[in-house]
Amino acid sequence: MAGKASFADQQMQVQENVHSQIKTFCTFMDEILLPKEKMVNEHEPESTVPHRSGLSFAVGRSNPVQNELAAPKTIPLSRAEVSQNLKNQLGYTVNVKPSQIPHKDAGQGLFLDGTVDVGAVVAFYPGIVYSPAYYRYIPGYPKVDALNPYLITRYDGNVINGQPWGSGGDNRELWNGWKSGEIKPDVKGAEPERGSERFWKLLSKPLEGYKGDNAEVIERRNPLALAHFANHPPKGVQPNVMICPYDFPLTESDMRVYVPNLLFGNAEVNMRRFGSFWFKGGSKISGSHVPLLKTLVLVATRPLQDEELLLNYRLSNTKRRPEWYIPVDEEEDRRRWS
Repeated sequence: MAGKASFADQQMQVQENVHSQIKTFCTFMDEILLPKEKMVNEHEPESTVPHRSGLSFAVGRSNPVQNELAAPKTIPLSRAEVSQNLKNQLGYTVNVKPSQIPHKDAGQGLFLDGTVDVGAVVAFYPGIVYSPAYYRYIPGYPKVDALNPYLITRYDGNVINGQPWGSGGDNRELWNGWKSGEIKPDVKGAEPERGSERFWKLLSKPLEGYKGDNAEVIERRNPLALAHFANHPPKGVQPNVMICPYDFPLTESDMRVYVPNLLFGNAEVNMRRFGSFWFKGGSKISGSHVPLLKTLVLVATRPLQDEELLLNYRLSNTKRRPEWYIPVDEEEDRRRWS
């Protein structure tokens, strides 16, 4: 089918498939976390949860009462309990444990607990999304990756910083991306700073601004929001997941709490949808633009069961790469970075 479809049609099919899987995931999460009366009482006054458009509101202009109302009451389960319940419902979840890769720098790894088929969405890449216009606000700019191994770039240039997300949280909260959970990188084994690097630190600093301005009610117990812990495979081992861009439609307000990303800076950019992607009740939504949040998910490239998830990092061959990095396909890396 893919061979006969145009590139735009392939994109549409992928987006529809991923969106359908995430919708199923969100339905299960609602069943796990929402009190039963919330699930059955369709006539509950809307005033208990303020209506939210795709645009974030400014935290500074909202009072404590509004913030409390913005995060509706959920069942007080721990992250571990939510994860186990998700496995019971969906058939799998993911956990962070010491990596099985035989290298001293392997650290923590991401493990699938359960069984999935090829094409399954197994994890979200959480954190702050920076469009190219806001690169200079990324912490550590211009050496953004010097002390942060939790950065990833989409093909359209949007960068996602998973460091502020950490391992998630213990509740559903108004999250602005600048509190709780941040991972502190282990830099004990880092090489001594060279003169040129000290020069860059003095010359360039990330721009200040927007810090904490955007916020959304996010479910911090999302068991699949751990893709930033996936390791690169060791020599002779093939990756078993790949990254897939997922453009979350902000019109899907009921699903928003389970998408673990915030846009840095100004409002989300409207983008033309792929083909007939957006449907409701069997009919296409009128209008040619839908506000989207640019995210990433990990998708299984083969059937998987109870194993460590490995992602080809495809690091640039024009830079000095760490000693643990063994290219999966040197020729592919060369084409990618030529």
